Formats: sequence, C-alpha cells, structure tokens
Amino acid sequence: MADSSTAVVHHTGHPDVTKRDFLKLITGASAAIGTAAVAWAFIDYMNPAKDVLALSSVEVDLTPIVAGQGITVLWQGKPIFVRHRTEKEIKEAEDVRMSQLIEPQPDSQRVKPGHAQWIVLIGICTHLGCVPLGNKPTDPRGDWGGWFCPCHGSQYDTSGRVRHGPAPANLGLPPYAFESDTKVKLG
Repeated sequence: MADSSTAVVHHTGHPDVTKRDFLKLITGASAAIGTAAVAWAFIDYMNPAKDVLALSSVEVDLTPIVAGQGITVLWQGKPIFVRHRTEKEIKEAEDVRMSQLIEPQPDSQRVKPGHAQWIVLIGICTHLGCVPLGNKPTDPRGDWGGWFCPCHGSQYDTSGRVRHGPAPANLGLPPYAFESDTKVKLG
C-alpha cells in the first residue's frame, strides 16, 4: 500500500508545480502587456496632435508677390517674412562690407542658391521679440530699406541683417525649401 500512496502523492504533487508555473507565467505576461499598453498610451499622448502637425509645414505661393513687396505668413505661431527683392535690393545686400555689420553674414548665406530675389526670415526682432515693420509698402523700413522694429528702433537691411541696434543679431532664418520657382515650403 505504501507504494500506491507514494505514487498518488507524487502524481498529485507534480500537476500543482506545473499549474503554479503556468499561473506565474500568465501573471507575468499580463503585467508586461499591461505595462506596455500604458506606456504606449502615454507615449502616444505626448506626440503632437494632428492640427499641430498640420502647422509643422506651410506652403507659400510666391506668384502674387511682386518685386519690392513682402508678405507675412504664420508658421508654428511665428510670423515669417517672405519678400521678393528687387535687383537694387539684392545688389545693395551683396555689396555690404562685413565690417559694417553687427553680426557679419554675407547675403549669399541668407538666401537659397539660385533664388537671391527671395528672402525668407523669422519676423521676430532679436532684441526683445517684437515684430518689425517693413512688409507693407506703407511701413517704415529704416535707413537700410529692410525692416524697422518700432519697439526700440532696431533696423535690418534687405537681407534681414541687423544694421542698427539694440538688436544683437540678424533676423532668424526658418527651415525652408523651394518646391518650384513659385512655391516655398516652410518647415
């Protein structure tokens, strides 16, 4: 009889160990899946919304902008100046001696190759963040024909370079590319 009782104990003890291991495996897998689901939801929540992604790039049609005129478009909550420069404005911007500039930068580094007639700038004064005037024909453009900041008198040339302070730096350049001769994509 002892042999048969030992066999029963051994037989009933063995499935308990397997069941316990199986339950541990299921519990661990459930915890891992739950953690991954919560992490995925959190990471997905941190991604920008569709309306924000739509503003991450803006296309600008250049055809209605005549030489000497500029427009302001909004990109990521910032004013962007797009100006169609005249031949005279381009020549003046190219002929400036770097020693005359507060932040020396040649005009060729501020425009895209083959598109010198177009200047695209972030329209925020580098002094205290005001929006300079100069895109409308009736706006004051300062002594260098570019942009004039009405807050503290900073002046920028037609390349967006600061020529008279208190602004310490040139107007910023947003990331942009020409999709064609008549279309620019910001962002």
